[in-house]
Amino acid sequence: MFFHVKETQYRAKPSKPDPVYAKKLQEVLGGQFGEISVMMQYLFQGWNCRAEQKYRDMLLDIGTEEISHVEMLATMIAQLLDKAPVEEQEQATKDPIIASVMGGMNPQHAIVNGLGASPNDSVGYPWNARYTIASGNLLADFRANLNAESQGRLQVVRLYEMTDDPGVRDMLSFLIARDTMHQNQWIAAIAELEEKEGVIVPSTFNREYELTDVANKFMSCSEGTESKSGRWASGPTPDGKSQFDYVANPVATGQAPMLQPAPGYIHGTPPFK
Repeated sequence: MFFHVKETQYRAKPSKPDPVYAKKLQEVLGGQFGEISVMMQYLFQGWNCRAEQKYRDMLLDIGTEEISHVEMLATMIAQLLDKAPVEEQEQATKDPIIASVMGGMNPQHAIVNGLGASPNDSVGYPWNARYTIASGNLLADFRANLNAESQGRLQVVRLYEMTDDPGVRDMLSFLIARDTMHQNQWIAAIAELEEKEGVIVPSTFNREYELTDVANKFMSCSEGTESKSGRWASGPTPDGKSQFDYVANPVATGQAPMLQPAPGYIHGTPPFK
């Protein structure tokens, strides 16, 4: 059950309308790494969680907070669209610079959304449920969550640099700080799970069935040997099971792919003699 409190989690207002920036802000609302994505990802991970109750509770805590971030961004986008496009259209006849700015506005904000936000990214692509991950394996999911928060924070930081509006920057500074917390949160949760089950996902598969000869080889499949100096090419593997082995010139060991001609009813190209 969800209850809506009639105020945003953090109060911030833009100092002036900016329909072009409203279009940019759509990315962190409805883009691949936007707030709608993490909201849905965390909630479904929580609803599907069959592990310890503390993980389910934590996922639903943060998923519910992300609903409030969706509300904050939608509200900010609507505020950035206040008096747009009417005021800008009136000025455009006088100022060619403003006219060029109007050219960057998302027309759907006015035509479709009535000067409001939409569940789309900054170029109008609709939000997609395939952006979300909820596999039932918490270690795999938490690593996906860390990536989502890392990419999301990166985008919000870039947006922060794209505006000098103090009200918008105030809201973004809040979101950046919460993304800092969430990255730290997932790092801590990942470390806890790795301590319990190891670093390789899934931990429940019998590794005796792996082709162990190639399980720890770093294969250099491009020109140059710079990658040889990396931590991933020599020394103990993070799972503590083996040592990395650098292979400078990997050799294929499989079959040469020779397919048989298709039967007649397929009507493929016949073999030439």
